[in-house]
Amino acid sequence: MTVPVFLLVVASGVAAGAARAIDTQVLGAGGLTRIELTSFEGEDSVRPLTTTALREAAALPGVEDVVADYPATLYAEREGTYDLGSHTLPAGGELPVVAGRLPEVLGARQVVLPAEAQGTDFRAVLGRTVPFGYTRATGAGTGTSEVMRLEVVALYDPAWQVDGVGGAYLAEGTAAGLAAARAGKPVGVFRAQDGAAGAVVAVGHQRQVAQVTQALQEAGFAASPVADRVRQLPGLFGVADLGMRAGVAVLGLSAFVLGWVRARDSARARLESFAVLRVLGSGRDDLRRLLLGEAALTGLAAGSIGLVLGSALSLALAGPLSGVLGLPIGHTDALPGLGWALAALVLPVVGLGAGAWGGGRTALREDPYVAVRAAG
Repeated sequence: MTVPVFLLVVASGVAAGAARAIDTQVLGAGGLTRIELTSFEGEDSVRPLTTTALREAAALPGVEDVVADYPATLYAEREGTYDLGSHTLPAGGELPVVAGRLPEVLGARQVVLPAEAQGTDFRAVLGRTVPFGYTRATGAGTGTSEVMRLEVVALYDPAWQVDGVGGAYLAEGTAAGLAAARAGKPVGVFRAQDGAAGAVVAVGHQRQVAQVTQALQEAGFAASPVADRVRQLPGLFGVADLGMRAGVAVLGLSAFVLGWVRARDSARARLESFAVLRVLGSGRDDLRRLLLGEAALTGLAAGSIGLVLGSALSLALAGPLSGVLGLPIGHTDALPGLGWALAALVLPVVGLGAGAWGGGRTALREDPYVAVRAAG
């Protein structure tokens, strides 16, 4: 009985920790009022995020801002061997900054870097203007290396990996310039023809998200609320989320079956003692209550042990699983919620009790006088 409780608690702790980490890191920075636009290259049914399309999205009722993402690459021009994917600074600037300060509006020659990436510690360059290399295409499969000098204004926690490991964040215009250079086109032409890889639409209030999302989809955009995307737990965490839901059914069923078998066998093994008690005046209801009390104590003990062991393992997994998700999971966040903890304690008691009631009822049907005479 302890094993299914243990598994249920671990699964609920893992899923809860992942959900809270995502909520804290993304939704807590305004994700509830944001809509994500995606561009799928070669997909005719999805509208490309060109200058005209983004302008049309920004003009929809309820939309306050549209920030487009133009991925490119910045690499070490002098010191180091890093090769960082560059992106537009997320709408709202919701990076977990650990050093420096994010300005209200990131300047055209400013950059935000991870505190460390690919063996390079960027703490030493905080506040300095650093040369970065980038590629400008000159033809099909050919290009030249050029240099851009950027001021490092802030560093963020490397555990933040929403856009991959070790991303550099730039102002939208700067990011578009790098992407255009890589494509070998003028910035205006690139933004008008190729468009952005993605964009984030900010609305005034959470209640407007559904309406604006529908309007964007009707206009041909691939649009989805950020809240929906980040709450779909990936990989291992999605399995844990499904596992804890299935665990309730498994735990309840196994507790019932175990309670039935245990109570039936217990009653049959003590049939002579029960028969004597019945001859002395104890009724069947008294004996059933005895079996129910034993089942309740067994279920409570099994649930408590499983809850303690499962919580301990969930806490131990918080660190390693933070790396898998790319977001920090706090130790308290990795504990199962109150509802799941209560389920781990109550389900074994209820299941064993229900089984004991049914199993005891079957075993206690025999006439006590016949049982006593048969025992001599």
